[in-house]
Amino acid sequence: MAASLSFIDAVVHRRTIYQLTKTSPVPDSRILELVGLAAKHLPSSFDSQTSRLVVLLGAEHDKFWDFVWDAIKPHVAGTDKEAGSKGRIDGFRGAKGSILFFESDSAVQAIASQWKSYADKFPQWSEHTSAMHQYVLWTALEAEGLGANLQHYNPIVDDRVKTEWKLDGDWQLKAQLVFGGLPEGKKREDLLMPKNVEGRDEKWVKVFGA
Repeated sequence: MAASLSFIDAVVHRRTIYQLTKTSPVPDSRILELVGLAAKHLPSSFDSQTSRLVVLLGAEHDKFWDFVWDAIKPHVAGTDKEAGSKGRIDGFRGAKGSILFFESDSAVQAIASQWKSYADKFPQWSEHTSAMHQYVLWTALEAEGLGANLQHYNPIVDDRVKTEWKLDGDWQLKAQLVFGGLPEGKKREDLLMPKNVEGRDEKWVKVFGA
């Protein structure tokens, strides 16, 4: 699919898909290649390079979502939200893998100390950098034929994640991109979340001088 999509086509093609499987139309090596390309080439303010990425596949992916459920369960056990919450987490666990997006607080502080006039802006610019990594990888994976959805189960699992995978203590978890194959026999169009885009360009875009 990737060869047939221009960049703009890929932007339009990207959608939230929750029904995912542990299959993939591309090998793991291709997924890792895309993550590496994003880490190498995406921009950051003042070339601060604050983003950190963790790819979880197979049992490691399952383990992460088990951690999430362990953190959520005490808050919903015995309530009318328990079944729905468990179903959502099981759905994410049933996918092929997850990309965890972190920002390095020490890297943010280091660049802020070099540019004191802008020091208060670097935390916000760090969020921008993370968002670019999230969006580009989401779009790239879907262009390869995978489905994906973006989650934000943080900071409830941050400490356990950093301990389990021996990550630097200053890494702050920002989001999780869940990805996987599409269910056999189902069309992609039938799995898409509703998307109302009519009139957005007219309401939200202002043009002057054209």
